[in-house]
Amino acid sequence: MRSRRLLLLLLVAVAVAAFFLSGAGDFLTLEVLQAEQVRFQAWLAREPVTVIGGFFLLYVAMAGLSLPGATLMTLLSGALFGLGWGLVIVSFASALGATLAALIARTLLRAPLERRYARPLARINAGIRREGALYLFTLRLIPLFPFFVINLVMGLTRMRLTTFYWVSQLGMLPATVVFVNAGRELAELQALGDILSPSLLASFALIGLFPWLAKGLVALVKRRALARRYARPSRFDRDIVVIGGGAAGLVASYIAAAVRARVTLVEREKMGGDCLNTGCVPSKALIRAARTVREVRRADRYGVRVAEPEVDFAAVMGHVHGAIEAIAPHDSVERYQGLGVEVLEGEARLASPWEVTVATPEGPRTLTTRHVIIASGARPRVPELPGIESVEVLTSDTLWQLEALPDHLLVLGGGPIGCELGQSFALLGSRVTLVESAGQLLPREDPEVAEALLSAMGEEGVEVRLGQRALGVVDDGQGHALEVADAGGQVARLPFTHLLVAVGREANVTGMGLEALGVETRANGTLDVDETLRSVLPNVWACGDVAGPYQLTHAGAHQAWHATVNALFGELKRFRVSYRALPAVTFTTPEVARVGLNEREAKAQGVAHEVTRYALSELDRALAEGDSEGFVKVLTPPGSDRILGATIVGEGAGEMLATFTLAMTRGIGLNRLLSTIPPYPTRSEAVKATAGVWKNAHKPERLLGWLARYFAWRRGAPGGTGEALGQERQEDITRG
Repeated sequence: MRSRRLLLLLLVAVAVAAFFLSGAGDFLTLEVLQAEQVRFQAWLAREPVTVIGGFFLLYVAMAGLSLPGATLMTLLSGALFGLGWGLVIVSFASALGATLAALIARTLLRAPLERRYARPLARINAGIRREGALYLFTLRLIPLFPFFVINLVMGLTRMRLTTFYWVSQLGMLPATVVFVNAGRELAELQALGDILSPSLLASFALIGLFPWLAKGLVALVKRRALARRYARPSRFDRDIVVIGGGAAGLVASYIAAAVRARVTLVEREKMGGDCLNTGCVPSKALIRAARTVREVRRADRYGVRVAEPEVDFAAVMGHVHGAIEAIAPHDSVERYQGLGVEVLEGEARLASPWEVTVATPEGPRTLTTRHVIIASGARPRVPELPGIESVEVLTSDTLWQLEALPDHLLVLGGGPIGCELGQSFALLGSRVTLVESAGQLLPREDPEVAEALLSAMGEEGVEVRLGQRALGVVDDGQGHALEVADAGGQVARLPFTHLLVAVGREANVTGMGLEALGVETRANGTLDVDETLRSVLPNVWACGDVAGPYQLTHAGAHQAWHATVNALFGELKRFRVSYRALPAVTFTTPEVARVGLNEREAKAQGVAHEVTRYALSELDRALAEGDSEGFVKVLTPPGSDRILGATIVGEGAGEMLATFTLAMTRGIGLNRLLSTIPPYPTRSEAVKATAGVWKNAHKPERLLGWLARYFAWRRGAPGGTGEALGQERQEDITRG
């Protein structure tokens, strides 16, 4: 590919050089065209095919190579061929030439630029996918923007060339008509400026603004049609109705109430959502109990002799439910009512964009509201495997009702939930088999991260089966088993007493009337919202698991702020959600924590990067505690200290990650992290130590060389010469 780019660059350079060295540009002036007009007409009369074909190819070549003179050739077409034929010839030649220029720019420059500026170009390309044709059409209508610049810039984007061609063909048509028509009056023109008079430029500007005005008009018509269809109320009882009382819905309600908006929160089950009742809180309580078992078993490493721990599983689950009860008041109806939020228990359904019907225990209620925020969360996904209906499937929702420790737990799924729960049950005493269809655990993480976790889980007794595709559940007469097949098609049966499915979660989007209102879902089942979290309906928003793309409690809270502020104050300004510095932690042993890009993603996206790595085996606190497995890995652009992402594997990884998250959020580079003073001895020193590794790899060698000469001179070495330095170094080696 690189050789083809070099060859193309050479050909373009030769063609451009030939144009200028031949003096062809001297002939493309208004005076020459006026003087030679009669000869051109005579030549056309003698050889029409040659003149028309040659003119067409020359125009394509000049536009494709971005050479000057296209405007004058457009004039010449009007003088030679008249308005009709001149318009046809130039219209197709200019569109083909523009597409050729875009293709050349794309071939030569797009790949290198995408490697260096992947993130900003990704945002630009996202906009191009949404409104690229409209944007290009607008630019084509305004001749104030040089067409060759538009060709080159748009060629660097991901716009399809077929789209680029037809939009250019249509967009350049008005200007082509003006210039070709002016060519008919070639003899009357005194200067090119006569074509671009102030009034004509103003007309072009109005034409260019037309698509945007039309877009706004269409949106207005749609809103009015929506209002006519659903009878928009003349007044509203509430500013916001929030559907869902999980993490995202609670934050949205809190923010709305804090700014004195009238808000109603509707929850059909338990306040706190899955995070409090079936997710974050119970799982972390279980993990803590499991880690206690691990600590007891490893106590002899510190000279403490204890017997094998006895696990009372009922008491463990009592601890889990106690944790839920302790935190529940933070998310309770009473607390939010005290904050000024009206809380309703029941099923919510949108009768119109502004009307929400709630089926409460006391009877149905209809609420009128200016805005609706959907925060209905997600539920565990259970695959449709043959025979799976014959067993009681455990999920992260139902697991907490267990009363006895599973004898043999089979975990289907090697993502964060499957790894956390599988490792915990193994530590508590269950025999655990974990099946993952991908070639590694935590498929989104770097391979070395997965390897570290795989090794730890093996030590805890978890049997991990990677690259195994689940086929179905069978009963072989002795119990149930999961049939799996490897990449080679070899089938195996894995027996179990309990089956835990942890293959992901799917958004709760049904039953709220969204389909009837035209609110669409994406291919992954989440609601289709824009970067401000607004749906196709201008007053219906979504946040949390139902919106994706990250099903994390803190991601939902982050989105809830944006959805609420955009809903309440969007007429003044709307804020786009950024996930650039969104952290995530898998609470296994060792912990896996990450913010921003990892190496796998950087390579996939073509982001140029350097990797700085620091082993926790170098950290004093980790060595003192005898728990030094793991590492810190930071990605930066080549030669820059700006943090693209950080991954930490090891004890306390989630806590250490907070510093990197703050640094990415506030634009703090590794140089400034190196100047911070963490307390000694703590694990937070690993952050500064990583910055030190980066600094050492980027130390100014030339400056250090001059400093060495300076200090040699100060020590009395004659002139601090290289010879003297070499002699001193040799003496040091001899002495030492």
